[in-house]
Amino acid sequence: MSEPSSGSAAPSNPVELSDHLSASSTLTLLRTLTSLSEQAGPAVARRAALTQNELRALEHLMEQPLGPGELGRLLGVSSAAASGIIDRLETRGHAQRASHASDGRRTSVTISASGREEVVGYLMPMFRELAVVDAELSEADRVAVDRFLQGAIRALRTLI
Repeated sequence: MSEPSSGSAAPSNPVELSDHLSASSTLTLLRTLTSLSEQAGPAVARRAALTQNELRALEHLMEQPLGPGELGRLLGVSSAAASGIIDRLETRGHAQRASHASDGRRTSVTISASGREEVVGYLMPMFRELAVVDAELSEADRVAVDRFLQGAIRALRTLI
């Protein structure tokens, strides 16, 4: 990868900015990546015969056990809808409810081994490809890619 550009800032005029965004191969590739990432979740959910919210619930549960209300908030659904999602995941053996470890009045939902295998199994081809791409980066390339991705993440967070 080349050294960082000596630094002309992106244009502030909307027309010039649009031209700049269209002319940048890096930004075109980033737009393609974000578009594909938006399509990945629904495609994986279809293959796994899950709804998108069921898949998203499993992804959240892979990070940590959650209460039904917490899961509903993360998914942007009502408590009743979250309960239905959990019921369907339990029926498939992908999640289970249990009494909360520190407060027996609360319920905690955890992902099962089959739920984890379901999610990881469908994502494994992508993980393998990304590992190959990552392994091919030199340390200098990795620093540049990290810097760009950190900036892209900052830019996306301005919308959230």
